[in-house]
Amino acid sequence: MKNISDQRKRVRIVSLSVDVCDLNSAVGKIAAIAGKGLGYVCFATVHMVMESYDHPDFGIKVNDADLVIPDGMPLVWMQKMQGEKHAARVRANDLMIALCDYAEKKGIKVGFYGGKPEVIEAVIDRVGKDFPCLEISYAYSPPFRPLTFEEDAEITERINESGTQILFMSLGCPKQENWMAQHKSKLNCVMLGVGASFDFYAGNVKESPEWMGKLGLEWFFRLTQEPKRLWRRYLILNPRFLWLAALQLAGLKRFEA
Repeated sequence: MKNISDQRKRVRIVSLSVDVCDLNSAVGKIAAIAGKGLGYVCFATVHMVMESYDHPDFGIKVNDADLVIPDGMPLVWMQKMQGEKHAARVRANDLMIALCDYAEKKGIKVGFYGGKPEVIEAVIDRVGKDFPCLEISYAYSPPFRPLTFEEDAEITERINESGTQILFMSLGCPKQENWMAQHKSKLNCVMLGVGASFDFYAGNVKESPEWMGKLGLEWFFRLTQEPKRLWRRYLILNPRFLWLAALQLAGLKRFEA
């Protein structure tokens, strides 16, 4: 099988090199990664771009992912303005659902890691209804604190023993990306940092209307839902991103790949 890295088309967006893909091609690429037995996938947003810009060590971990998928319209617009006319947004929640459908048909085992206990229970319940033949080989809600060495080793062992091939992770950025990078060589599966997708899929958090997503206004909808938690992310990071993106497009600042 040809190495997945040889097939990648990536576009630099400030601190990240983001893959050009759509939903169908992303499913195919992740299936190929899963066939190799290990890897991880990040879903890039403005928040992740700025986390990577402010913390270059974190940016290295994201750029080292097997796929960096554009999950934010500003990133898609940046790809289009740099010549990628067919650039498209791939939402983490949509890809998680599409992969569950693919895995059910292909007999691929999937696992879920992260989120609150009641959320992951709701996710498992809905997955069982939507994909009754899908084999859920692992599901765990870790404690909201740093794991001890012994706890981490036990979790790693249980995931590998379960035979999980695709592991969906909901720890939030940057925690889930750091965890995936740390465990890439330890786990025999492909990991996807799907962030708030567990909450969306469980119905715990409302998703923005589709029209707002297409206009790049999903951030505003989420801000109205969780202002105390998200105000800094959107009201401080977004304007900084726009400034840096404008400098890049104007050729006034070069960001090394």
